[in-house]
Amino acid sequence: MTETPLSVAVIGAGMAGRAHAYGYRQAGSIYDSDFPRIRLAAIADANVPLGEDATRRYGFERTYSDWRQVAEDPEIDAVSIVVGNALHLSIARGLLEAGKHVLCEKPLAGTLEDAQAMVELEREYAGRTDAQGRPLITSVGYTVRRMPALNAIRAKVEGGEFGPVTNFIGTYLCDYSCDERAPMSWRYKGGPGSGALGDLGSHVIDTGELINGPITAVRGAVMDTITKERPLPLGAVVGHQHVEVSDEVEPVENEDFLTFTCSFANGAVGTYTISRVAFGTPNSQTYHLVGPRAQASFDITKPAEFMYDDAQAAADTRGQRRVLINPETPLYANSCAMDAPGIGYNYNDNFAIQARAFLGQVAGVETGLDPCAGFADGLHTLEVIQAIAASAEQGGAEVRLG
Repeated sequence: MTETPLSVAVIGAGMAGRAHAYGYRQAGSIYDSDFPRIRLAAIADANVPLGEDATRRYGFERTYSDWRQVAEDPEIDAVSIVVGNALHLSIARGLLEAGKHVLCEKPLAGTLEDAQAMVELEREYAGRTDAQGRPLITSVGYTVRRMPALNAIRAKVEGGEFGPVTNFIGTYLCDYSCDERAPMSWRYKGGPGSGALGDLGSHVIDTGELINGPITAVRGAVMDTITKERPLPLGAVVGHQHVEVSDEVEPVENEDFLTFTCSFANGAVGTYTISRVAFGTPNSQTYHLVGPRAQASFDITKPAEFMYDDAQAAADTRGQRRVLINPETPLYANSCAMDAPGIGYNYNDNFAIQARAFLGQVAGVETGLDPCAGFADGLHTLEVIQAIAASAEQGGAEVRLG
């Protein structure tokens, strides 16, 4: 193992940016200790006080006011891009030109065209190296992929225990847009598919494909917008926070909620419901899989467990049983300070596992973790999203992919 540290930075100090900062801070403390030392170099944000606060909280060395300062810093190796989707392409291009490894938050870009341009960047820089001679890594952050409970269910699917999966039901319900006085932000800009579908759906779409293989067709899509216009903020909007607003309003350009069905490569039929106006559900993400020999359920608000039922028990005691994740669960052993059954698991821990996987790719060391998705995977998700939007526009008509 080289003694040269991996120097990391985060562009964006909002809610998700802080999660990436937390992930880098924790990445060196999990799994095998034979891993390069991680240097927490910088956090960049145009909102300098916000950036300074994140820098202090997570132990980074300095704050930059512009992402270009990160690109120009010769000591920084790897960077997370955690800002508005429309900015991803230009920042990724600048970082790759500067020889930096890139981990970009999902969705990959604000438009399909930008995502295609990012895949071209990935191809262009595939043969390039950083200052240390390491091949440049381009990746996308799908943090739900790292949840131990979901990986336990995935292992059972791949082991044939469902025989096979017939139905996959996924939901992502949030309430951050319920208040019609919530301020206008980049989340409400962009065409159909860039609202609740892009923000929330990109997670559950990817998770469905992680378990069942690629989506081959979508149909029955319906999407709508409840709040047609929103007031302009009088200050900076961070994450889903409310700020004082003006009397001036702008139209909301994308959807608040939707539903659709799909077909997966393994033959399963998927049903999805997604909303950012679901009262009383700050962050509710659920999955339910059924087949002729087993069924399983997972609720992200209970991340340290899943429900499972098969024919192991006798008929008089059969039913869904609660399974606590434990050191036998994929990814859980040594993923946190206390990995005993019943201790619990936190969504933030996904970011530590993701950071560990990404930096393992950068350093070229074996981590035993699945590599992060690439830009091409991020483009695929946006192609699925475009197909869903097209189905909705065509009154629910089937749209095939691939």
